[in-house]
Amino acid sequence: MESFHALIKYEWINQYDTRPYQEAHQLAFEYIETFYNMVKIHSYCDYTSPKDFEDNYYDNQSVIQVT
Repeated sequence: MESFHALIKYEWINQYDTRPYQEAHQLAFEYIETFYNMVKIHSYCDYTSPKDFEDNYYDNQSVIQVT
């Protein structure tokens, strides 16, 4: 969790001059939903993004269930 906080600060939040809490909250949400979960590769996901990893999982489940 600490490395995630470091990443979000380094890669996203520190690039903006955030004043209100709501603006920082929106930036954090955008980072997680549009980059961290969709694009950024993770070692625990076999070096794919969480979105691709999940898609592959469900694709493989449907193949297993059909056969």
